Order: sequence, then C-alpha cells, then structure tokens
Amino acid sequence: MTATVMIQGAGSNVGKSLLVAGFARVFARRGLSVRPFKPQNMSNNAAVTPEGAEIGRAQALQAMACGVPPSVHMNPILLKPESETGAQVIVQGARFATCKAREYSALKPQLMAPVLDSFARLTAEADLVIVEGAGSPAEVNLRAGDIANMGFAQAARVPVVLTGDIDRGGVIAQIVGTQAVLDQADNALIKGFLINKFRGDPRLFDDGYRMIAERTGWQGLGVLPWFADAHRLPAEDAADLRRKSAGTGFRIVVPQLNRIANFDDLDPLMAEPGVSVEVIAPGLPLPVEADLILIPGSKSTIADLAHFRAQGWDIDLQAALRRGAKVLGLCGGYQMLGRSIADPEGIEGAPGSVPGLGLLDVDTVMTPEKRVTLTEAVHAASGEAAQGYEIHIGRTEGPDRARPLFTVDGQPEGAIRADGRVMGSYLHGLFGADGFRRAFLAGLGATTGNASYAEGVEEALEKLADHLEAHADCAGLLEIARRGL
Repeated sequence: MTATVMIQGAGSNVGKSLLVAGFARVFARRGLSVRPFKPQNMSNNAAVTPEGAEIGRAQALQAMACGVPPSVHMNPILLKPESETGAQVIVQGARFATCKAREYSALKPQLMAPVLDSFARLTAEADLVIVEGAGSPAEVNLRAGDIANMGFAQAARVPVVLTGDIDRGGVIAQIVGTQAVLDQADNALIKGFLINKFRGDPRLFDDGYRMIAERTGWQGLGVLPWFADAHRLPAEDAADLRRKSAGTGFRIVVPQLNRIANFDDLDPLMAEPGVSVEVIAPGLPLPVEADLILIPGSKSTIADLAHFRAQGWDIDLQAALRRGAKVLGLCGGYQMLGRSIADPEGIEGAPGSVPGLGLLDVDTVMTPEKRVTLTEAVHAASGEAAQGYEIHIGRTEGPDRARPLFTVDGQPEGAIRADGRVMGSYLHGLFGADGFRRAFLAGLGATTGNASYAEGVEEALEKLADHLEAHADCAGLLEIARRGL
C-alpha cells in the first residue's frame, strides 16, 4: 500500500506548504517515489502543468522537491478569488464555475469525487503521498461538506499531523485547543504534532512540548527552528510578498494590486544582487525615482485598474516616466497599459468598456476563452530564449504590437512603445531564465550577477530538507504514514 500522511495546521500560514516541500525532498532523497497533494487551494498565484492545467504554485514547488513534473492531480480544486466574496473554481485544471462563498459551500459536496479521483491517481504511482491541508481544521463551523482538511482525511482515510506556529505565540493553545473543538472521530485521525518557526534555543520549549504531548496523547515529531532561507523559495500567498528585496542598485517598483496574480515573476528579480525590488502597498505612493515600474498580473484587470487609479498610482506612473523610468506590464498589467479594456460579455463584471492608462497604443477585448499553456519565447532584442507560461483571457491588438517584446513560434508577442520606454507582455515566468533575465535587465542599465535562479531554488530545497532531517522526527512521520489508520 502507498503510505500517506496529511500535514494540517492549527492556523493559517503556519508553514504547511514548506513543510510538505521539505519532507517531500527528505523522502525523495531516501529513494522513495513521493507526490504532493492538496485537495483544495485558494490562490491567484497559479502554476501551469505540462498538460496545460492550473494548480497552486505551492504544489508546483512541492513537485520540484519530489523531482517530478507538476500534475493537475496534485491540486484538483483551485479557488481563484475575483472579489471580496466570490472566486473562480478550477476543477482538475479546468474552469468549472464562478460563485460566491455561500454558493461554493453548496457546491463542495459535488467536488469530493474529483478530489478522491486525483488522490487515487497519485497513490497509484507513488510510494508516499504527502497531503497539505488548507487553513485549519479548528474552523469547525466549516466542517460540514469539508474537502480540504478533516473531511478529506476521513474520506481518504489518511492520518494527520497537526502543525502549530510558535512564532505567533500561544502555540500550546493552538494545538490543545484544536483537539478541544474537534469531534472524537476527527481527533482520532491526528497521530502527531509539530511545532514550527521557533526562534532561539528549542530546548527552552521542552516543558511546553511535554505538556502538549501529555494533554493530547499525540506523538511529538519535533520543534523546528525558524528556517532562514524560506525567502529563497517562491511565495504563493500575496501576503508573503516582501516589501523590499535584499538586493541593491537598479530599483524595480511593483504596485501591489488588490487581486495581484502570478507574481512569481518577482522571485528571480528579488534574487538578483544588483537589483532592488520594492512591493508598494496600497495607500503609499509609487517612488518616482524608480528605474523600472513593473505592473504585475491581475485576476480582475478592470477592478484592479480602478484600484490602481484610486491610489493615485496613475499620476505617480506619469511622474516616474518623466524622470526617466521604464514601465513593464505583465498580463493584466499589460492590458492596463493600453488605451482601452472592453468586456462586452461581462466576464469580469458588468459589461462595458473602460479607458486604460494610455501608455501603449493597444486595445484589449475580454473573451470567454482562457489561454493556459506553457510557452517557449525568444526575447526580440537579445535573441535569448526562455520558457514561461500564459494564464489569461482577452485579446490585445494595436500599432505598438508591431514592436513585439518577444516572438513565440515566429509570431510577435507583446508590445513596445515607439520610444522603447513602455513594454507589455502576456508571458509569465520568463525571468526564471538566467540568460533572458540578465539580457533584459542589462538592456535597461542594470548590473546583474552570475547566479542561476533555478540552482538557488534547488539549493534552498536541499537546505530545507537538511533542516528537517536535523530537527524533525522524519522516521516517526514516515512510520505514521506507513501505519495508516
């Protein structure tokens, strides 16, 4: 039988995604065939699989940790928020519905079947499947119809390890309190616990650790110190975006859109020692001294364009251009830079058309068809090749398309203004290609290093695995997975 274990959190953002990636690399290094699985994820930072499907970016990183390509079955349900109360529902890689939170609650019982189907496919091909929960099982008000935490664990009969975040404080209450609010059947699934993000000497928590074990009866699997290299791994949640990277020199400024999407474009730029990347929160001005203003992707382009203007960023953008800055728009950011965005079918909201920022001589029309694909591109200016991906709706046309930023299969992609200072493209992920990233930045006057971004991510994954080997009871975790329920 395939061994299975589920890492759930006593709260949100306790480090579940990195723990799954780290344990996946630990056991893959031991020669096991490992697969990650997350029944339901909520993120606008999606990854594209080789079959042209969308999954959460964390599962793509976890697949890398396993040494296998990402698969749609690693994250069968992906929720992509489009508003404060509604989200697009992606089921096994394809758009299934767009609904409000209350409507989704009614929809969930239908989704357990594809979740279990995808899980069965992974267990059929692996020695070990490590499952990541979502949020916390302590949210017992959401237990009915649950497919993300205990509802899935019960249906698939998977043992659970509960993780607490000691950095936030109150970790004893996090773990013990979770046991207190769960019913007997769900508590029976939990076989162990982990304490994550400890700063200082872990031995100082010995008494607390023993108290949790005594009160819960669960097996303790370790106190994990803070992992300092976590920032070197791609972030999935927009809340994890750092305001400023560690680099210095060439200054890239990124407005944090309300529905920012596919911001993995920033990770390789943040890793460049000769580049400073600043993510500007709403309510703050865009620094006009920027060398490059990068407008990222958006899940709701028209709404985020209104948000952009509401911050006064359109005025800051014009001021920065006058001072010599360059502008790059990616996907939704590219659409915003044009003269207009039309949504005749009301795909993003009420049907209609809005003026764009008017910095590129192009116009966009939203269309129902969604393009999701891996893409090989060539940088028109340097001839450097790169692999990226597309996730977007809409067609963009206009005179500035005659000066493409890239070519794809010999066809123009993107647009550049006549003076070369404003650029746009639908392609994501290209900055991960070292040759293109260096050529693009050098063309703007930046000085870059020689490090490989992909090698840096691999090195961080190796360090994460070493960290878990040193501080977690990996043998105990594997025994829980093999023993099952």
